[in-house]
Amino acid sequence: MGEKKRILIVDDDAEIRELLDFDIASSGYYTDTASDGMEGLNKALNNKYDLIILDVMMPKMNGFDVCKNIRQAKINVPILMLTAKGTIADKTSGFDSGADDYLVKPFDVQEVLLRIRVLLRRTQPQVEQMSSSEILEVGEIEILPDTLEAIILNKRVKLTPTEFEILYCLMQHFNKAVTLATLLEEVWGYSSDEDVRMLRVHVGGLRNKIEPDTKNPKYLHTVTNVGYKLTPFGDEG
Repeated sequence: MGEKKRILIVDDDAEIRELLDFDIASSGYYTDTASDGMEGLNKALNNKYDLIILDVMMPKMNGFDVCKNIRQAKINVPILMLTAKGTIADKTSGFDSGADDYLVKPFDVQEVLLRIRVLLRRTQPQVEQMSSSEILEVGEIEILPDTLEAIILNKRVKLTPTEFEILYCLMQHFNKAVTLATLLEEVWGYSSDEDVRMLRVHVGGLRNKIEPDTKNPKYLHTVTNVGYKLTPFGDEG
């Protein structure tokens, strides 16, 4: 079975925190908790976790700022954000701060457990999952699985685990249109209409990192009514 995965739950609502703590621990994970943003950040910076569940609206430091600080510390742990706010602008803020997934309260605990399993599966050591036939460099783009980085024309950029998975998937099918359904299945392990909006937000974040001009993408193109296509040689041919 391997070693138990360690999950940090950061939420100022005691009822939600205790519910998540009980159900996640009952599902076979080691859990730790924090009741405000500052405590959560301190624990994240000083302990090793396999996943962090992070509320947004908290005293001392909000979840967006906690997430930004974790990413600035170069910690690649997957982060699942929980919030009462469900607008696309709030989701964008969460993803921009470095979150990997997003659930709106009230939520079903089984949905939380599903997202945990998907995030943990997705962020297993990438090198172990990859075979010699899989593409890690093509055209002007190279990806580094061990550090979740991409190199584009000698410029090195740090990717979130989700951004890395999207780019990796598109690189395996470069110069070909990849459907939204394929991307959702390969990156999240499941798909729904709601997740299409989440995918678009992550693609926007990826474009911000790899494109010289996001308004005129050179590499990552939208294919209308289909999905996305990666042109690693910097053209659409």
